[in-house]
Amino acid sequence: MTDTATARQNAPAPKQWVMDIAPYIPGRSTTDDGRKVAKLSSNENPLGTSPAARAAYASAADTLERYPDASAAPVREAIAAAFDLDPARIIYGNGSDEILHLAAGAFAGQGDEVIFVRYGFAVYEIAARRVGATPVIAPDRDYATDVDAVLAAVTDRTRVVYIANPNNPTGTFAARAEIARLHAGLPSHVLLVLDQAYAEYLDAADDDGGLDLARTASNVLVTRTFSKIHGLASERIGWGYAHADIIQALHRIRLPFNVTIGGQRAAVAAIEDRAFVEATRVHNAEWRAWFNQEVASLGNAGLRAIPSQANFVLVVFEGELTAETAYKGLMDAGFIVRWLPGQGLAQGLRITIGTEEETRGVAAALRALVEQHASPAHATPADQGIERG
Repeated sequence: MTDTATARQNAPAPKQWVMDIAPYIPGRSTTDDGRKVAKLSSNENPLGTSPAARAAYASAADTLERYPDASAAPVREAIAAAFDLDPARIIYGNGSDEILHLAAGAFAGQGDEVIFVRYGFAVYEIAARRVGATPVIAPDRDYATDVDAVLAAVTDRTRVVYIANPNNPTGTFAARAEIARLHAGLPSHVLLVLDQAYAEYLDAADDDGGLDLARTASNVLVTRTFSKIHGLASERIGWGYAHADIIQALHRIRLPFNVTIGGQRAAVAAIEDRAFVEATRVHNAEWRAWFNQEVASLGNAGLRAIPSQANFVLVVFEGELTAETAYKGLMDAGFIVRWLPGQGLAQGLRITIGTEEETRGVAAALRALVEQHASPAHATPADQGIERG
């Protein structure tokens, strides 16, 4: 046996549940041939970042030798003021992803179960497996959260339930009454994590009541992020709100200094710039509706837009043109979107709502692919003008 083989045989063995994790794959930035094209794969803010947040971030350039405020007090206070919350009950993290991992790390482990819905955010399964818990997938209802299916999946081993609302990658939304019904049906020892990364894109009337639940319930954690509507994806800043006992548990395993000085300053400025947030929400609502209409006009070719309340649309391909073919064709045309076969969505493309130019462009490219794919061989008798007898 060679020295290399001997070393490999005697090497530390990772936990099997870690090796069972399918690593998270982020949205691509370049094409197969290395071209930089319109990136509509990561749900980033097409309007960029608030100028006030950019200036605040730049002001931290002369503090690189300093550790950031480990308590992120200015960020917590700004969030508390914006949402009428208790700053002591706010946790902060390296994006909301860190907080999602903290939830599983603090409340689940070997022998426990963690529930999330089919077509849910990929991080949930990673967070569950990372701590040795068993992922349990509840069936969907036409790509949306099925509260009855989630409740039916609960056992005495359930410790955490993750619900993204609006959901990623489908964009679907569970109304306040459904979230309240879900919470009421869960045992009190089960932590309900409401992942609201896209909540700011909702109209006020569509609030799912998550923060209200977190204010009063002892088993609800709401998470949010600055990566989407605030346009601070590069700084990875997230936050969560829950009962004080939950927050204290999360703090015990939270990494110290997990939000940079520049990030903290930018976050404070971003959350205070209500005009930028509203402009982003309005832009998204307008062009999401327009894009949905464009997809609907392609319905005869088997394309369907799943109703979305987020800053993206999941387009499902149920005809001759496949999602994989469209994904490659859009890339050739200069648009990178998100194809998710690893999440069981080989039939769908998640397409971020971009600028007006990008949104019009990707819609035109999609229409061109449908037209190119159409042929007499694919036409039905009705399409060919043949009457049925």
